[in-house]
Amino acid sequence: MVQAKKIALYLIVVFVLYTIITSPARAADLVQVGFEGVSSAAQSVGDFMTELVK
Repeated sequence: MVQAKKIALYLIVVFVLYTIITSPARAADLVQVGFEGVSSAAQSVGDFMTELVK
């Protein structure tokens, strides 16, 4: 089972590197979308906590 996890992690890393090398603009767009999603989620949690305190 541990061997399967190592192989899966290796394949994911290879895929990510391949994507970055072959189309860096697309990879940058995907990273930006990811960061915007995390930022939006953090903002929503902050708003929720603020409303709880009021």
